[in-house]
Amino acid sequence: MTRETKSREPLVHISRRGAMPWWRAWLVRAGAIALALAVCALLCILVTGTNPLDIGRTVFEASFKTSRKFWVMLHSVAILLCISLAVTPAFRMRFWNVGGEGQALMGCLASAACMILLRDSLPNWAIIVCMVLASCLAGAIWGFLPAFFKANWNTNETLFTLMMNYIATQLVAFFCVVWENPRGSGQIGIINQRAPYTQLGWLPVVGGNKYLLNVIIVGVLCVLMFLYLSFSKHGFELSVVGESENTAHYLGIKVKRVIIRTMVLSGALCGLTGLLLTGGNDHTLTTTLVGGRGFTAVMVSWLAKFNPLWMILASFLLVFLERGAGDISTNFGLNASFSDILTGIILFFIIGSEFFITYRVSFRRHGGHRKEAIAK
Repeated sequence: MTRETKSREPLVHISRRGAMPWWRAWLVRAGAIALALAVCALLCILVTGTNPLDIGRTVFEASFKTSRKFWVMLHSVAILLCISLAVTPAFRMRFWNVGGEGQALMGCLASAACMILLRDSLPNWAIIVCMVLASCLAGAIWGFLPAFFKANWNTNETLFTLMMNYIATQLVAFFCVVWENPRGSGQIGIINQRAPYTQLGWLPVVGGNKYLLNVIIVGVLCVLMFLYLSFSKHGFELSVVGESENTAHYLGIKVKRVIIRTMVLSGALCGLTGLLLTGGNDHTLTTTLVGGRGFTAVMVSWLAKFNPLWMILASFLLVFLERGAGDISTNFGLNASFSDILTGIILFFIIGSEFFITYRVSFRRHGGHRKEAIAK
């Protein structure tokens, strides 16, 4: 190799890996999480001078110290998992639906509308049935619109679904003023809390635990979504469309129909998440009710490689770490921004681990040969 050739060779070379065994991939992710926690602990020590064992204990106790903390954590996992399941069929189809936030908000809006507008005319069971149908329909419409334009005019689905999030947020803000209670507050408050409408439209409490029904519903959805994606004809068709539209056309698959059908399903499931929030737990409507989970769900789906069963673990990890970061900020007298910093560090390491799972990095030696920086 000539000196000129050596000088042209890049110092760092990135190449795509072959398929990494699943257990090794999860070891890489676990290592990234451990490293992220170590960095967070070091930062906390520098800021607060606290024993790192106290920090670790705080992270654990944030989710497991009491029965209530455990169920709140489990409910947060269920809601995040539900939106992740909703966006996954679209991702399998290579339709980048980042509109889960808006689709879930529309489900919240539809549920709240049924609770407020139908409480004088229908019994409780009928209101709940209308809430289920309305929330799924609202989310489905919010998923149908970008799919229709994508299927017919090849619009950019990422920008379209992102734009729909802002429209949904402003619609919710508008109706929060229309239905505000008390007048002049700019917010709705708890819907149907007092007589004569006491708990009309509230989903039933199962086993004396207000979170259990939501957890059960999402658990069933997780199994059904796994079966749908793995064994159904529709699941096969959307996977083929995601791999190659030309191949799909060759096999006689109607691509436009698959795109629209899949996004309607995604939107409907996001709308169902809105029902679980408004009707099942919070019983109110705000612009922040979904709490950014629509965007976090994108990462959950990607971390799990679009596998609904692995999404359970990914959702748990993110919720567990985020709650731990929040309690660190609270318990050690730091402001809320410090919690966001810790959460950002954790997410940075988790996302970074996906790079090393997919790619191999090597460095050039002086002799012209490359030295691998990451083990095979």
